[in-house]
Amino acid sequence: MFVDEAKIFVKGGNGGNGCVAFRREKYVPRGGPSGGDGGNGGDIYLESTENDNTLLRYRYNREFKADRGRHGEGSNCHGKSGGDLILKVPVGTVVFDEETGEQLYDFAAPDERFLAARGGRGGRGNGNSHFVRPWHQAPREHEDGQPGQERHLRLELRLLADVGLVGFPNAGKSTFISRISAARPKIADYPFTTLEPHLGVVSADPDAAPGTGRTFVVADLPGLIEGAHEGVGLGIRFLKHIERTRLIAHLVDTSDANDRDPVHDFEIIQNELRAFSEALLLKPEFVVATKLDATTNRERLDRLRSFAEGKKLPFFAISSATGEGVQTLVRAMADTLDRLPRPQRPAGESPARTEERPLRNVPDADEGEASPHPEER
Repeated sequence: MFVDEAKIFVKGGNGGNGCVAFRREKYVPRGGPSGGDGGNGGDIYLESTENDNTLLRYRYNREFKADRGRHGEGSNCHGKSGGDLILKVPVGTVVFDEETGEQLYDFAAPDERFLAARGGRGGRGNGNSHFVRPWHQAPREHEDGQPGQERHLRLELRLLADVGLVGFPNAGKSTFISRISAARPKIADYPFTTLEPHLGVVSADPDAAPGTGRTFVVADLPGLIEGAHEGVGLGIRFLKHIERTRLIAHLVDTSDANDRDPVHDFEIIQNELRAFSEALLLKPEFVVATKLDATTNRERLDRLRSFAEGKKLPFFAISSATGEGVQTLVRAMADTLDRLPRPQRPAGESPARTEERPLRNVPDADEGEASPHPEER
C-alpha cells in the first residue's frame, strides 16, 4: 500500500530524578552527601533511508516515546541515560510541525538525520558537590528530571524522480512507463486505473555496456481532470510528487477513440498545474501525443503539433503498443536531463545531518512496536 502522508506524536524520554543520600559507612565519620545525578532521557531522531518508499509503517503506529533516564542512586551513582530512538523515513520525506505548519526538515538524500524530540536533562543529586557550600555541607536539595520534548509532526512524502508524467486518465501514461521500464502499473480501458504514483528506472542507452549507459527515474502520476484543484476526481493530492522532478512529460491522447479536442485537453491540465503551483509551469515540458497506432485522423495530431510549436515546446508522437517513437522520446528526455541541473537544497535549509548529542543505545522502531521502550513509572 502506498501511503504518502502520516501524522505522528513523538516524545523524548524524561530525565531521571537526582538522589538525596548520605554516606553511612563504618569508620567513615561525616561521610557527607552522596546522591547521584539522574540520567538524561533518550532523544528521537528521524533518519532517511532508501529501503523504504512509503510511510505505511506510520499509518497505524503513530505514537513514539524514547526511553526515560534512570534515577540517581546513593554512593554518587549516576542514573543510566535513556536509549535514543531512530525512526526510519523514505528519502523525499518533508517534516512539518503539525501545530504551527512550519517546515522542520526536508530529507533530500539517504542517511540524513534530524532531531525530532530532545530528551529531558537528568536532575542533579545532592552529591558531586552540586549543592555543597562551606556554610552548607549537608545539603538535602536535589532536582527532578526535566520532561522530554513533545511534538506533533506531519510527514509528507514527495517522490524523487527526474521525469513526471501528467495527463488525462487513459492518456497512456501507465502503458508508456511499463514500456520503457520494469514498472508494472495496472492497465485497463477505464478511467482512473492508476490510483497511486509509480516509479520506473529507464535506461536511455540500451546498447551501452552494463553500468555505462544513462539512466533516469520516471514517475507515473494518477490522471487529472478539469476541476481537480477543487477536489474533482482524484484531486491534485499527487501533484506534490511532481514538484521535485526536473522535466514534465505531458501525454495527450490523440486516438480516434478520444472524442475530446487534444489542444483543449492540454490547456485543461495546464490550468490544473497552475492552480496547484505556478512553479510547475516553469519546469521544462514535453508534449507527447500518444496512441499513434490508433490515430487515423492526422488533423487532430497536426493541430496539437502546431499548438506545441507555437508554445515552443518539444513535440513527440509515440505508440507505446508498437514502440513507434518511444526510443526517440526516451533519448530526448535523457539529453534534456543532462543539461538540467539537479535540484539543490535551498539556502537556509537544515544541514545534512543533525546530531546535537552523541547517540547512546539506538534501537530502531519496528512497524509493530509503537513504543519499543515504554516509560517506567
